[in-house]
Amino acid sequence: MYHFYQFNRQTFLAHYHKRSNVESTFSMIKMKFGGAIRAKPPVAQTNEVLCKVLAHNICVLIASMYELGIEPTFRSEMALDRKAE
Repeated sequence: MYHFYQFNRQTFLAHYHKRSNVESTFSMIKMKFGGAIRAKPPVAQTNEVLCKVLAHNICVLIASMYELGIEPTFRSEMALDRKAE
């Protein structure tokens, strides 16, 4: 890997950056929701992890809305706006 890094630095860093992003995301999920999985059956474990990922994505979306000052527009509001026109 050292030689690959030395001779293909741009490619190596691009792949490493992707891994870094994934590790950061896993760390955020574990900090917020805990690292333990409580379910016993494998299917339930998968569902629990997927629910944690979904909840994390929703939390990040909400935080981004507040940070960037974005007002959400929902479909029912859009339909009412179209009817008013």
